[in-house]
Amino acid sequence: MDEAFLPAADADRLFAALLAEVPWAQRTIRLFGREVLQPRLLAWMGDPGVTYTYSRSTLDPTAWTPAAAELRDRVTAVAVARGWSWRPNGVLLNRYRDGRDAMGWHADDEPELGAEPTIASVSLGQTRRFSLRRRDDHKRRVDLQLRHGSLLWMAGVTQRHYQHALPRTAKPRDERINLTFRRIC
Repeated sequence: MDEAFLPAADADRLFAALLAEVPWAQRTIRLFGREVLQPRLLAWMGDPGVTYTYSRSTLDPTAWTPAAAELRDRVTAVAVARGWSWRPNGVLLNRYRDGRDAMGWHADDEPELGAEPTIASVSLGQTRRFSLRRRDDHKRRVDLQLRHGSLLWMAGVTQRHYQHALPRTAKPRDERINLTFRRIC
């Protein structure tokens, strides 16, 4: 994890820009046989025609906003500096309004992400706990604090062997935006 991915002033500017320019929506998902509202706001941005399907819902991309495109380019520059040829063509943006907004246990293992997907996760706003657990042994768990301006890479076999979540918290929390950059095959 790169906690210093973005300088504080850049992280503040990009957070404010994303709050203003992203077409945030609360979508429904099917959970245990019934339709429920997702406990967060989200948006899908990407290159033209790059759709993303998860939880039986297909998302059509909106155009990259200036702030999202800037972050895409910064994440791509880090990948290139590491010698990777990976370049994201889409980003799932999640807006957590307070501690009640959350993301349950899951893996980003949809077929269109490929066999060993790379996910670059940028966090802006309130620090929140991010949990990883082994799929074959849920007691083997790691908790990370994702801070304002940090970058977390999940690559290789991570999605095959681990699930991750952003748990609810009763503690008062300010807003947080998480961007997960992906390459749709």
